[in-house]
Amino acid sequence: MPRVFVALGSNLGDREAHLLQGACDICDVAGCSDLVSSSIFQTAPMGPQDQPDYLNSVCAFECGLEPHVLLGELQAIELKHGRVKNTKRWSARPLDLDILLYGTSQIASVDLTIPHIGIAQRSFVLWPLAELDSELDVPGLGGVQALMVDCERFGIQRYRTGPGESVQDAK
Repeated sequence: MPRVFVALGSNLGDREAHLLQGACDICDVAGCSDLVSSSIFQTAPMGPQDQPDYLNSVCAFECGLEPHVLLGELQAIELKHGRVKNTKRWSARPLDLDILLYGTSQIASVDLTIPHIGIAQRSFVLWPLAELDSELDVPGLGGVQALMVDCERFGIQRYRTGPGESVQDAK
């Protein structure tokens, strides 16, 4: 089964609870197993600054679902957490889940791009990814450590430590 990396972000409500429960919700999806989470990081919002800071983390897990099926499951989890889809880019949200990597796959479809289209420009993605796997190679872009060098930081700071913590163990 491919190893999948998913970014979790929240800047509305109990941000930490949304991230932790979001990871647990992913763990409960049939076909997903052995989920581990990075530390939680806090960053300034990307885009409009008239919104609360984000908490972000990344989780990694084995996945037996096809990428588009997993995307549907993640969107259902976002809705469960009160996410309202709108056309305003980078708007505040209780929970945002993005598939960053799906094994070594490269996908470019109307509704899904893997590796995630902004992966190389987002410290709130690269720092947690590097924490989970410092030798990780992002297909078509290079190693995560090299990508971190030129990445804008968005005021990133560690909010809570927890590299590699199994979500199953934390339940």
